[in-house]
Amino acid sequence: AGIEKLDQLPRFLRALAQTAGQLCNYTQLAGQVGLDGKTAARYVGVFERMFLLQRVDVWARNRLSRVIKTPKLQFIDSGLLSSLLELTAEAVEQDRTRLGQVLETFVYSELLKHATCADGDYSLMYYRDTDQFEVDLVIENAAGQLVGVEVKAAATVKPSDLRGLKKWSGVAGERFKMGVVLYDGDETLPLGDGLWAVPLSTLWGT
Repeated sequence: AGIEKLDQLPRFLRALAQTAGQLCNYTQLAGQVGLDGKTAARYVGVFERMFLLQRVDVWARNRLSRVIKTPKLQFIDSGLLSSLLELTAEAVEQDRTRLGQVLETFVYSELLKHATCADGDYSLMYYRDTDQFEVDLVIENAAGQLVGVEVKAAATVKPSDLRGLKKWSGVAGERFKMGVVLYDGDETLPLGDGLWAVPLSTLWGT
């Protein structure tokens, strides 16, 4: 790959871990660890080819907007992300808020596996508008049908957890099929307007 400044590569990966699943100016972040913009872009490309990271495009009705708007970088391996964040089981017990970032990565990687193995073509994206309404993951099939997924590291679902899904479903219109809040509970619960609370365990169970 012709890597330059190889000693800076692990530092840049650790810095990216701090912003996993978030919008980030990666050139600016690279500058903080002593890298120029070109080297940072090359590193991100290398990380993608090593299947450490993947760019996640924004969902928009206008397909040009999907290309030109800022993608998120999502880690594929939640275990690697936990290691880079120095996040242990003990640390999660003391501060459960730190779990959210890793949990979203875990859900993304599980859905990526399902999308890869499923019949048909599926794309994984995210949604964010100018009013800061967000949906963690948007699943789109070849027919343009859409499912939104929010990830919550909590055993209950609050009305505020549905704000992004409700706003996005209105934008998606007739293409919206379902909104799902994956949470740390045991029951599948209808929340109205095509929204459901679903246990995280359904990702690997029935």
